[in-house]
Amino acid sequence: MKAYRRNGFWLRMVCTGLLLAAGCANPGRIAPERKTHAGCEAESPRHELNEPPANQVEDPSKESLFIESARADLADWPGRIIEGSRQTFLRADNMTALLLAGGASVAMHQDADKDIADHFERHRSLRNFRDESLYVVGHPGAHFVATGVWYALSAENRDEFNKHRARTMMTALSVTWLTTLGLKAIRDNETPNGKNWAWPSGHTSSSFTVASVLDEYYGPKVGIPAYVLASLVAYRMMDTGDHWASDVVFGATLGWVVGHTVAGKHKKLEVAGFEVLPYLGDAGGPAMGVSLVKPF
Repeated sequence: MKAYRRNGFWLRMVCTGLLLAAGCANPGRIAPERKTHAGCEAESPRHELNEPPANQVEDPSKESLFIESARADLADWPGRIIEGSRQTFLRADNMTALLLAGGASVAMHQDADKDIADHFERHRSLRNFRDESLYVVGHPGAHFVATGVWYALSAENRDEFNKHRARTMMTALSVTWLTTLGLKAIRDNETPNGKNWAWPSGHTSSSFTVASVLDEYYGPKVGIPAYVLASLVAYRMMDTGDHWASDVVFGATLGWVVGHTVAGKHKKLEVAGFEVLPYLGDAGGPAMGVSLVKPF
């Protein structure tokens, strides 16, 4: 009995050992298979993540169109500004218009400016939303941003026609902005509400530059509404006391001259089809101004 139990015990131990050996051997053969299978499953999503579908692959050349265009144009930007300034300020008719506007500003600043400012202070009409809206619409920064968006969209769409127009608008705005800042620094007078660098009005000059370029490119259907909006910006600058009337007069003339000259290279300065010419006369006394001439 003792021998049986002893032999049974060892028999059971041998069987248990065989079973354990078989169990250890079997996972050893299966594990690589599972590992390989798991590896395939793990690698598959990686390929799906790293390799987007063919219809979603972006064109590298299209991504760089705006950057390439901007680099080329920025390298040429100083030359464009110099050329635009030469075209504008070396023309006799342009300088006549600017000198007349400058003379009007000097004359107005004696008494008319104060009277107009007092009138607007007593009868202010633009407040809150209308005031802030026209301030933003007429801000030179807003004009540069809008033109930059126009240029970027045109470059990305390979639209050379509109890219050229946006580039011309940017050139005109740059010439106006630099000229306005230079004149402000030279004149350095105060606005009716006590701010510095009053003459000329930057909002007005920039707004009339935009209107003039649009008028050159798209005609009266776009030009006239643009001029109306620019005039509202000019009115707002006087209504709020941010500028004297003389600041607005010269700013409007500057923007008009620069916009038409840069956008309409080598064209005669015109208003609604009438050529603008200087006028000197002595009928009833010496007189100086501009005349509008149109052949019929």
